Amino acid sequence: MRRNAPRGRRAQEETCVDRVLRRASQAAALLCLWGAHPVLAGTPEPAPVVPPIVSEELRSAGEAGPTLAFMQFCEQHPRECSIDSSEPDTIPLTDDIWASLQEVNKHVNLTIVPVADQDHWGVPDRWDYPDDGLGDCEDIQLLKRKLLVERGLPRRAMRMTVVIDELGAGHALLRVRTDRGDLILDNKRDAVLPWRQTGYVYVKGEGTDGKAWVWFGDQIAPTATAAK
Repeated sequence: MRRNAPRGRRAQEETCVDRVLRRASQAAALLCLWGAHPVLAGTPEPAPVVPPIVSEELRSAGEAGPTLAFMQFCEQHPRECSIDSSEPDTIPLTDDIWASLQEVNKHVNLTIVPVADQDHWGVPDRWDYPDDGLGDCEDIQLLKRKLLVERGLPRRAMRMTVVIDELGAGHALLRVRTDRGDLILDNKRDAVLPWRQTGYVYVKGEGTDGKAWVWFGDQIAPTATAAK
Protein backbone atom coordinates (compact mmCIF):
# COMPACT_ATOMS: atom_id res chain seq x y z
CA MET A 1 0.00 0.00 0.00
CA ARG A 2 1.33 3.42 -0.89
CA ARG A 3 1.18 6.05 1.77
CA ASN A 4 -0.29 9.46 1.05
CA ALA A 5 1.37 12.23 3.07
CA PRO A 6 -1.23 14.77 4.23
CA ARG A 7 -0.08 18.08 5.68
CA GLY A 8 -1.52 20.10 8.52
CA ARG A 9 -1.44 19.89 12.26
CA ARG A 10 0.79 17.26 13.86
CA ALA A 11 -2.22 15.56 15.44
CA GLN A 12 -3.76 15.09 12.00
CA GLU A 13 -0.48 13.71 10.68
CA GLU A 14 -0.18 11.22 13.54
CA THR A 15 -3.75 10.05 13.05
CA CYS A 16 -3.07 9.44 9.38
CA VAL A 17 0.19 7.65 10.06
CA ASP A 18 -1.37 5.39 12.66
CA ARG A 19 -4.22 4.56 10.30
CA VAL A 20 -1.79 3.68 7.52
CA LEU A 21 0.30 1.54 9.85
CA ARG A 22 -2.76 -0.35 11.07
CA ARG A 23 -3.96 -1.01 7.53
CA ALA A 24 -0.49 -2.00 6.41
CA SER A 25 0.32 -4.23 9.39
CA GLN A 26 -0.25 -7.53 7.64
CA ALA A 27 1.43 -6.38 4.44
CA ALA A 28 4.32 -4.99 6.47
CA ALA A 29 4.74 -8.26 8.29
CA LEU A 30 5.06 -10.10 5.00
CA LEU A 31 7.53 -7.54 3.70
CA CYS A 32 9.74 -7.65 6.77
CA LEU A 33 9.61 -11.43 6.74
CA TRP A 34 10.72 -11.44 3.11
CA GLY A 35 13.73 -9.37 4.00
CA ALA A 36 14.57 -11.40 7.09
CA HIS A 37 14.69 -14.79 5.36
CA PRO A 38 18.37 -15.62 4.75
CA VAL A 39 17.68 -17.24 1.38
CA LEU A 40 15.28 -14.64 0.00
CA ALA A 41 17.42 -11.78 1.26
CA GLY A 42 20.40 -13.05 -0.72
CA THR A 43 24.04 -13.18 0.30
CA PRO A 44 24.96 -10.05 2.24
CA GLU A 45 28.04 -8.05 1.36
CA PRO A 46 30.87 -8.25 3.91
CA ALA A 47 30.44 -5.58 6.60
CA PRO A 48 33.21 -2.97 6.91
CA VAL A 49 35.80 -3.68 9.57
CA VAL A 50 35.97 -0.15 10.94
CA PRO A 51 33.00 1.98 12.11
CA PRO A 52 31.42 4.18 9.44
CA ILE A 53 31.75 7.94 9.55
CA VAL A 54 28.29 9.27 10.35
CA SER A 55 27.46 12.94 10.16
CA GLU A 56 24.21 13.43 12.10
CA GLU A 57 21.52 12.09 14.40
CA LEU A 58 17.84 11.63 13.59
CA ARG A 59 16.17 14.70 15.08
CA SER A 60 12.74 14.59 16.69
CA ALA A 61 9.94 17.09 16.03
CA GLY A 62 7.82 16.73 19.18
CA GLU A 63 6.01 14.02 21.12
CA ALA A 64 4.06 11.18 19.52
CA GLY A 65 1.86 8.36 20.78
CA PRO A 66 3.32 4.85 20.81
CA THR A 67 1.76 2.07 18.79
CA LEU A 68 -0.96 0.06 20.53
CA ALA A 69 0.99 -3.18 20.15
CA PHE A 70 4.01 -1.58 21.82
CA MET A 71 1.89 -0.45 24.78
CA GLN A 72 0.60 -3.99 25.17
CA PHE A 73 4.20 -5.25 25.06
CA CYS A 74 5.11 -2.79 27.82
CA GLU A 75 2.38 -4.20 30.06
CA GLN A 76 4.02 -7.62 29.76
CA HIS A 77 7.63 -6.37 29.88
CA PRO A 78 7.67 -3.07 31.81
CA ARG A 79 11.46 -3.07 32.14
CA GLU A 80 11.78 -2.82 28.36
CA CYS A 81 9.78 0.41 28.35
CA SER A 82 11.29 2.13 31.38
CA ILE A 83 13.84 4.93 31.09
CA ASP A 84 16.89 4.85 33.33
CA SER A 85 18.10 8.46 33.30
CA SER A 86 21.44 7.39 34.75
CA GLU A 87 22.23 5.60 31.49
CA PRO A 88 23.74 7.56 28.59
CA ASP A 89 21.38 8.31 25.70
CA THR A 90 24.30 8.19 23.25
CA ILE A 91 27.14 5.67 23.12
CA PRO A 92 30.68 6.02 21.74
CA LEU A 93 31.07 4.02 18.54
CA THR A 94 34.20 2.11 19.47
CA ASP A 95 35.56 -0.80 17.43
CA ASP A 96 34.15 -3.26 19.98
CA ILE A 97 30.67 -1.73 19.95
CA TRP A 98 30.67 -1.57 16.15
CA ALA A 99 31.59 -5.27 16.05
CA SER A 100 28.82 -6.11 18.53
CA LEU A 101 26.19 -4.27 16.49
CA GLN A 102 27.17 -6.15 13.34
CA GLU A 103 27.43 -9.53 15.03
CA VAL A 104 24.06 -9.30 16.81
CA ASN A 105 22.26 -7.90 13.77
CA LYS A 106 23.47 -10.69 11.51
CA HIS A 107 23.07 -13.46 14.10
CA VAL A 108 19.43 -12.65 14.89
CA ASN A 109 18.55 -12.14 11.23
CA LEU A 110 19.86 -15.61 10.43
CA THR A 111 18.48 -17.51 13.42
CA ILE A 112 14.90 -16.27 13.82
CA VAL A 113 12.46 -17.95 11.46
CA PRO A 114 10.23 -15.30 9.85
CA VAL A 115 6.53 -15.69 10.64
CA ALA A 116 3.75 -13.11 10.29
CA ASP A 117 1.95 -12.07 13.48
CA GLN A 118 -1.35 -13.43 12.23
CA ASP A 119 0.15 -16.87 11.72
CA HIS A 120 2.34 -16.72 14.82
CA TRP A 121 0.06 -15.15 17.42
CA GLY A 122 -3.35 -15.17 15.73
CA VAL A 123 -3.56 -11.35 15.71
CA PRO A 124 -2.64 -8.76 13.04
CA ASP A 125 -0.01 -6.98 15.16
CA ARG A 126 1.81 -8.07 18.32
CA TRP A 127 5.22 -7.08 19.69
CA ASP A 128 7.05 -9.71 21.72
CA TYR A 129 10.33 -11.57 22.06
CA PRO A 130 10.68 -14.41 19.55
CA ASP A 131 11.49 -16.88 22.34
CA ASP A 132 10.18 -19.79 20.27
CA GLY A 133 12.49 -18.92 17.37
CA LEU A 134 9.70 -17.32 15.33
CA GLY A 135 8.95 -13.64 14.78
CA ASP A 136 8.50 -10.70 12.44
CA CYS A 137 10.34 -7.38 12.17
CA GLU A 138 9.54 -5.81 15.54
CA ASP A 139 10.08 -9.10 17.42
CA ILE A 140 13.46 -9.46 15.75
CA GLN A 141 14.55 -5.92 16.70
CA LEU A 142 13.42 -6.40 20.31
CA LEU A 143 15.60 -9.50 20.56
CA LYS A 144 18.58 -7.61 19.13
CA ARG A 145 18.21 -4.94 21.81
CA LYS A 146 17.94 -7.58 24.54
CA LEU A 147 21.15 -9.25 23.38
CA LEU A 148 22.99 -5.95 23.09
CA VAL A 149 21.92 -4.99 26.63
CA GLU A 150 23.36 -8.31 27.80
CA ARG A 151 26.63 -7.24 26.18
CA GLY A 152 26.64 -4.09 28.26
CA LEU A 153 25.12 -1.49 25.90
CA PRO A 154 22.68 0.96 27.55
CA ARG A 155 19.03 0.30 26.69
CA ARG A 156 18.34 4.04 26.72
CA ALA A 157 20.57 4.52 23.65
CA MET A 158 18.72 1.83 21.63
CA ARG A 159 15.25 2.89 20.51
CA MET A 160 12.51 1.04 18.64
CA THR A 161 11.51 3.06 15.59
CA VAL A 162 8.65 2.92 13.07
CA VAL A 163 9.22 3.81 9.43
CA ILE A 164 7.51 3.60 6.07
CA ASP A 165 9.58 1.30 3.89
CA GLU A 166 10.43 1.40 0.19
CA LEU A 167 7.09 -0.21 -0.72
CA GLY A 168 4.97 2.16 1.37
CA ALA A 169 4.28 -0.21 4.28
CA GLY A 170 4.94 0.08 8.01
CA HIS A 171 8.19 -1.42 9.27
CA ALA A 172 10.03 -1.60 12.63
CA LEU A 173 13.76 -0.95 13.19
CA LEU A 174 16.20 -0.70 16.07
CA ARG A 175 17.84 2.75 16.14
CA VAL A 176 21.14 3.00 18.02
CA ARG A 177 22.20 6.51 19.05
CA THR A 178 25.99 6.94 18.83
CA ASP A 179 28.47 9.78 18.91
CA ARG A 180 28.74 9.37 15.13
CA GLY A 181 25.02 9.60 14.52
CA ASP A 182 22.10 7.17 14.54
CA LEU A 183 22.71 3.65 13.22
CA ILE A 184 19.98 1.24 12.12
CA LEU A 185 19.66 -2.49 12.80
CA ASP A 186 17.19 -3.96 10.32
CA ASN A 187 16.03 -7.46 9.48
CA LYS A 188 15.94 -6.60 5.77
CA ARG A 189 19.73 -6.47 5.63
CA ASP A 190 22.71 -7.68 7.59
CA ALA A 191 24.65 -4.44 7.16
CA VAL A 192 24.32 -1.86 9.96
CA LEU A 193 23.73 1.51 8.26
CA PRO A 194 23.50 5.20 9.16
CA TRP A 195 19.81 6.16 9.14
CA ARG A 196 20.22 8.37 6.07
CA GLN A 197 21.39 5.40 3.99
CA THR A 198 18.31 3.22 4.51
CA GLY A 199 15.89 4.81 2.04
CA TYR A 200 13.06 4.82 4.62
CA VAL A 201 10.64 7.55 5.74
CA TYR A 202 11.06 7.93 9.51
CA VAL A 203 7.73 8.37 11.31
CA LYS A 204 8.15 8.00 15.08
CA GLY A 205 9.91 6.00 17.77
CA GLU A 206 10.82 5.66 21.43
CA GLY A 207 12.20 8.77 23.09
CA THR A 208 15.17 8.86 25.49
CA ASP A 209 13.72 11.01 28.29
CA GLY A 210 10.40 9.38 29.12
CA LYS A 211 7.75 6.89 28.10
CA ALA A 212 6.38 9.15 25.35
CA TRP A 213 7.47 8.43 21.81
CA VAL A 214 8.84 11.15 19.54
CA TRP A 215 7.65 12.28 16.15
CA PHE A 216 10.19 12.55 13.32
CA GLY A 217 8.05 14.62 10.97
CA ASP A 218 8.40 12.22 8.03
CA GLN A 219 12.15 12.71 7.65
CA ILE A 220 13.27 10.92 4.51
CA ALA A 221 16.54 9.03 4.18
CA PRO A 222 17.59 10.12 0.68
CA THR A 223 19.61 7.08 -0.35
CA ALA A 224 17.17 4.32 -1.32
CA THR A 225 19.29 1.27 -0.50
CA ALA A 226 16.56 -0.80 1.17
CA ALA A 227 16.02 -4.34 -0.08
CA LYS A 228 13.71 -4.42 -3.10
